[in-house]
Amino acid sequence: MIKSLSIIDLIKLKVNDLALLTKFRLSSMVVFSAVVGYVVSIQGQILFENLIILGLGGFLVTGAANALNEVFEKDFDILMNRTKNRPLAAGRMNVSEAVLWAGVFCLSGTFLLLTFNLFAGILGMLSLVIYSFIYTPMKRFTPVSVWVGALPGALPVLIGGVAANGFLSTSVVCLFMLQVLWQFPHFWAIAWVADDDYKNAGFRLLPSKDGEKNSSVGFQAFCYTLILTLVGFVPYYLGVMHFIPTLLIFAVSMFFTFKAWNLYRKSDLATARSLMFSSFIYLPVVLILFVIEKMLGL
Repeated sequence: MIKSLSIIDLIKLKVNDLALLTKFRLSSMVVFSAVVGYVVSIQGQILFENLIILGLGGFLVTGAANALNEVFEKDFDILMNRTKNRPLAAGRMNVSEAVLWAGVFCLSGTFLLLTFNLFAGILGMLSLVIYSFIYTPMKRFTPVSVWVGALPGALPVLIGGVAANGFLSTSVVCLFMLQVLWQFPHFWAIAWVADDDYKNAGFRLLPSKDGEKNSSVGFQAFCYTLILTLVGFVPYYLGVMHFIPTLLIFAVSMFFTFKAWNLYRKSDLATARSLMFSSFIYLPVVLILFVIEKMLGL
């Protein structure tokens, strides 16, 4: 069947498989975080070509980490409905090819980050190592993996910040703190929604006794969103955020917290899914507000 396909069709299939291998949508969000970190940290004119280099470098390093993640988890991806169509799990790509792509992405992405400074390149590699070689294997043994995974999940905003100036600005450190805290309720909501799939593959991700779906998961998610709400005032007190965007961050944080409280109260699939979608709203809103603050000085 494959031999009957045209060259164009084969190219389309390969591009689609590479998008799945690198988890394109997730990697794109990482790029957005890095670009925001750059924009809120830069002193002087923002150069469009630097944003392109940063975005491409960040995407390639993240894509390499995701490719290695799929290499290590290929036998488990087969067991989950949400991942069984990934190229390695479906048998459309072998491990050697995936590792080769990961190597190319890693080297080229790191080179692009190093064009800014050594710090940016080191943080990029640190993110890849923690995600691929520490977080990925830990997922099968302990929910503590979520705490480990929160670090590489938030590092892109720091990468963008150091790419801009070679040091970490107060604004980008505040963003880093918010993004670390955001990941816990975000990921636990996803883990709840996809719990059956994860259990089929032997992953332990929910922070409750025996990894079961119960009110303790919602309570912990609620605690983190509450802390997140309080930390949202830190940029204001440090003088890097004005009152209006701070008020908007507080509003979206309270919305997020309310959804986590609902999960604690009801502990069902519907409230977990609602919390998951609210987490998709929270982070982009906060990132955009930091950019608006930088551009307009509200």
